[in-house]
Amino acid sequence: MNKSAICILDYGSGNVRSVYNVISQLTSQVHISNEKKDIIASSHLILPGVGAFGAAMEKIRKLIPLSILENQIFGKKKPFLGICVGMQVMATVGREFGEHNGLNWIPGIINKLETDELPLPHVGWNNCIFKKESAFTRGFTGEPDFYFVHSFAYVLATVNNNSVIATTNYGTDFCSIIQKDNIYGVQFHPEKSQKAGKLLLTNFLST
Repeated sequence: MNKSAICILDYGSGNVRSVYNVISQLTSQVHISNEKKDIIASSHLILPGVGAFGAAMEKIRKLIPLSILENQIFGKKKPFLGICVGMQVMATVGREFGEHNGLNWIPGIINKLETDELPLPHVGWNNCIFKKESAFTRGFTGEPDFYFVHSFAYVLATVNNNSVIATTNYGTDFCSIIQKDNIYGVQFHPEKSQKAGKLLLTNFLST
């Protein structure tokens, strides 16, 4: 793996430390920050997420310099990974506890899971079914299991269906891995997904 400077974006999300703990096993060049200088100095950016869409967006807009972040992602083309709610906020709108505007980086809507009477939230291990090849999922065989905790899921705009890298079934199929150019998102928690999670994060750091 090359020497990378990983910035885990800090906006008060509850799982920032657990993401840091796993990434620090893969590289020593990792820190937690929302400072402009650290975002600019980074090679890779990670946005963790726990909690509701609207509350997460409120904190992100308040604590993270979005103009700087977007310049690094869209201008400098730095790899970006959104985890769970950190993936969901990339959508246009989230419909959790009302309707809230997202970042609109990958157009779509965050809707409540239609689970066919299975309980919500969707908690525990479930498999990902790969729909297309990506360097992000290199080295996986079959349908690997990851750890999920969520009640809402990404419904991409039709024009962006080619951004779906993997789906998962929980009463219905939903997007579990998405990618648009250098932007990646996972609905599960790779930091809680043991060997499979570490492989996915290793692939991300190698992009």
